[in-house]
Amino acid sequence: MKAPSRRDFLKAAAVGSVTAVPTLLHAYELQPQTQTGGGERVRLALIGAGGQGSSDTRSALRVPGVELVAVADVYDGRLARAKEVWGDQVVTTRDYREVLARPDVQAVIIGTPDHWHARIATEAMRAGKDVYVEKPMVQKIEEGAGIVATMNETRRILQVGSQRVSSIAYAKARELYRSGTIGELNMVEAWINRNSALGAWQYTIPPDASPQTVDWDRFLGSAPKRPFEAVRVFRWRNYRDYGTGIPGDLFVHLFTGIHYVLDAIGPTRVMATGGLRFWNDGRDVPDVMLGLYDYPKRATHPAFTLALRVNFADGSGGSEGFRFIGSDGVLSIAGQTVTLSRKPRAKEPGYSIDTFPAAMQQKILEDYRARYPPQNTLSETGDEVYAAPPGYSDQYDHFVTFINAVRTRTPVIEDATFGFRAAAPALLSNDSYFEGTQIAWNPETMQRSRS
Repeated sequence: MKAPSRRDFLKAAAVGSVTAVPTLLHAYELQPQTQTGGGERVRLALIGAGGQGSSDTRSALRVPGVELVAVADVYDGRLARAKEVWGDQVVTTRDYREVLARPDVQAVIIGTPDHWHARIATEAMRAGKDVYVEKPMVQKIEEGAGIVATMNETRRILQVGSQRVSSIAYAKARELYRSGTIGELNMVEAWINRNSALGAWQYTIPPDASPQTVDWDRFLGSAPKRPFEAVRVFRWRNYRDYGTGIPGDLFVHLFTGIHYVLDAIGPTRVMATGGLRFWNDGRDVPDVMLGLYDYPKRATHPAFTLALRVNFADGSGGSEGFRFIGSDGVLSIAGQTVTLSRKPRAKEPGYSIDTFPAAMQQKILEDYRARYPPQNTLSETGDEVYAAPPGYSDQYDHFVTFINAVRTRTPVIEDATFGFRAAAPALLSNDSYFEGTQIAWNPETMQRSRS
């Protein structure tokens, strides 16, 4: 299908209006490579069948020609549920290594707690499997270089599961930014606010959770040894031993979107603060975090400051968004909707003369008006709004990209290098918070700096 030109778009611009009817975006307009008519069968396995891993699998199985072969999880109840949902033919096991040893598995989805991401991804690539690993790609900064090296050495496909790089809305924002619509960028704001127990990771704990139904030692892995606690298995994001807190769960999504839109690779300085304000349920990570990040000038963007915010007790009911603030306008993203709000450059410098003698005021005003005659101040900028069609799923598009890469060996955007550059400033936000200091980072070499 031929993609319509920019002229074909019925732009939703309204003179002097705050709102406009959005222009619908379609995948073929911006990302024709995400379309697939099927092809050779791709056999997947899921490692970590919790909420996100199961959601990923449902999206993957919507792609034509994809089959689920096996599921691994440390909780027996999730293995039983896998067979209920996907059929008795699906092989289930507590031991992910049995999955990696299967010759009929071509690719794996890794939806485990964060502290298992690096190890399983590395072993999977060395076993000849392509990898879809949930964000953040690694739990610790020191794990990043090894994942990048293993991907390059094995030449396997690795895609990180932050879907914004496959979203038609973010592709539109990237197109608008690169065309210069907002002028020179100077600041970016992004936030995710929640106001619910589930949003704060208070997930349901199954009543049968016990050392008999949960492989506790396998869950712990490299984490410190301790007696069984079901809450740590099913609400692992609340604990530093297994998760990465707000930055690894949510900041990394924001970094991914920002880096994709701007072709940025990361900040040089990281500063974070926050605290545990409301969800005092035994967790050892904050439920409110704010971060500031200095990005240096690159060919694709000027130097700018990034401000991130997440609050798990936000009284507004929850929200998520981006604002790319430039000299000539603001580019906003909310969900799968992009809004371009232009603002004209000031044509006059203005004047402040009230504290001067009356005669001097009159003289200054006469000279000013001679130089800057009165103009029609009606703005003709308005807003342009672009929205994905109802029911659009960037998660599905992300899996179309991954499956196409598995079939064709085409590199993906959100590979190990991109994934590490998004994860690193998120992980450094935790370091800044817990160490009580600002941190220097080299986004080129992907190493923590001394100064």
